[in-house]
Amino acid sequence: MIMFLVNRYHQVLFLFALCSLLGSCSLWQEGAADKQSPESQTSTHNKLEVEMFMGGFATVNSFIFSNGKSIVVMDVQRKTYEAEKLVEAIHARQLPVTHILITHGHTDHFTGMPLFRKTFPNAKIVVANEDIRQDIKAYAIYMDGFGATAAEPPLEPPLRVKSESNPDGFDYENYIGILPENRLTLDGGGTLELTTDYKEAEAPHMTTVYSPELNALFLSDFGYNKVHHWQGDDISWEDIANWREELLRIKNEYISRNPAVYPGHGDVTDMRMFDEMVRYIDNYTRIAKSATSRREAMAQMMALYPDYGEADFFLKYSIENHVKETGAPQN
Repeated sequence: MIMFLVNRYHQVLFLFALCSLLGSCSLWQEGAADKQSPESQTSTHNKLEVEMFMGGFATVNSFIFSNGKSIVVMDVQRKTYEAEKLVEAIHARQLPVTHILITHGHTDHFTGMPLFRKTFPNAKIVVANEDIRQDIKAYAIYMDGFGATAAEPPLEPPLRVKSESNPDGFDYENYIGILPENRLTLDGGGTLELTTDYKEAEAPHMTTVYSPELNALFLSDFGYNKVHHWQGDDISWEDIANWREELLRIKNEYISRNPAVYPGHGDVTDMRMFDEMVRYIDNYTRIAKSATSRREAMAQMMALYPDYGEADFFLKYSIENHVKETGAPQN
């Protein structure tokens, strides 16, 4: 019996030493193998996910990033009634919104700002840099003046610039903050990596977002999937050439990671979209520069891309911008 107790004592000492080396021990906790620590519960609960919200007007996308603890929203639609639907989708998650990221200065991505500021007063509306903040304000002024078309409505009144004559207007300098670095970390886990060093293309300045946790690339308006590209009155031939160049650069940077690709317009897709967009740009350039009428250019583009969306909006006003009606192609 004495020898048994001595051996048992040595076994206990050995187990304690082993536990010390491992840093923890649950040998004496009944049912410990069936229990999770708070840390493991949190890591499981806070897995980053994204929901894509597709607006009806202009086929524009917004994104809801969530980790089970907080939410970051990216872009907020062109029409307030679309932004209200986006708000409903966010409320369904019953989580606090910490940031509203606007990727660039086009109204189809920032019109919902006043509604979001009112609905989520504790959330910060942010952009990646000062250039984008100024782009947003400048485009709002443009749309409030002479930027409206039959398809593109005027600026919604809550976005008119705050001034002495319009004290209830939107204060772009004070309502929109600038992120201190090119990343946005969600409360509870998950990082969005921001890139902005692009040439002027579809917009003067653009933000793309990459999520390492999701292996997902969010192109904003560098990306159009089966939607005619916007190449309207604010897009020059030089901008279009830059757009093509940047698409190839982004493709080369991310191709080894093979991420899911989320465009600013159209359905989620994969890396093949880059080559499809480059071909579209080449076809559009060839047709628009050689066509002798807008009607001819429209017919040729629609024959090539019969299933593409926004022909009566994006394509129509792009061709009006680049094809003269005098019978001679635009240089």
